[in-house]
Amino acid sequence: MQYEPVKNILGKIFSRSTVLRRAFYFLVDLLLLRTWHVRKKLNKIAADFPGRAVILDAGCGLGQYSWRMSRMNRNWEIRGADINEGQIEECREFFGKMGLGDRTDFRVLDLTALDETSIYDLILSVDVMEHIGDDARVFGNFFNALKKGGYLLISTPSDMGGSDVHGEDEHSFIDEHVRDGYGMDDIRGKLQDAGFSDIEIKYTYGKPGSISWRLSMKYPIMMLNASYLFFIILPFYYIIFFPVSVILNIFDVNMIHRTGTGLLVTARKK
Repeated sequence: MQYEPVKNILGKIFSRSTVLRRAFYFLVDLLLLRTWHVRKKLNKIAADFPGRAVILDAGCGLGQYSWRMSRMNRNWEIRGADINEGQIEECREFFGKMGLGDRTDFRVLDLTALDETSIYDLILSVDVMEHIGDDARVFGNFFNALKKGGYLLISTPSDMGGSDVHGEDEHSFIDEHVRDGYGMDDIRGKLQDAGFSDIEIKYTYGKPGSISWRLSMKYPIMMLNASYLFFIILPFYYIIFFPVSVILNIFDVNMIHRTGTGLLVTARKK
């Protein structure tokens, strides 16, 4: 299934006004489970940066995490990078209209070409690494770009059913993925090779989260890939399943999972 065309359409729809885009960010925060896990970890990391900090939203997409972080601390400078030129332009326009142009910056960038040294206090990368073939280079770029003591926070599918792959003969639900998911030892080893330490990895999307993902993401994307006419039906679909997904998200984010289809990874540059 193609996910990026759906994102592009959503971006255009919700860029028609700042009210629509803010409403979209609010709904995404409630609906998508990964935002719950990322938000919980971000709140803990934020305690280490009460003053000024420079943050890279690596693969910022539609800008929902940049928006969240820009409101967490007014002293933070948020820089977003993404390979999608249209989404970057939409972010620039929205954040400028919201009066945040002085402490946000968005640029078109392939993360394999990130070439900065000791700039960032935090790098956030949500559902990005599964799209990048040369992940070892990107991890190395992240390490170089972080300041000493800086954090890297990653959310990505695991190899325990991430991307809805449960066997060797199955393929990723999302066509744009170049890998179905990471094993804990796999991503830990790559981060260590890049120079990172204090690596913490936990499973997300346990049983409640997997059900929530199917209801909130998989089935709607399947419908939209069949026909964009389903955009008309989606509001009624979510009226029914939105509350169910929120309840499942609450369970998932407050449980410890022995396995799960997602990984939340934190690492530091010492």
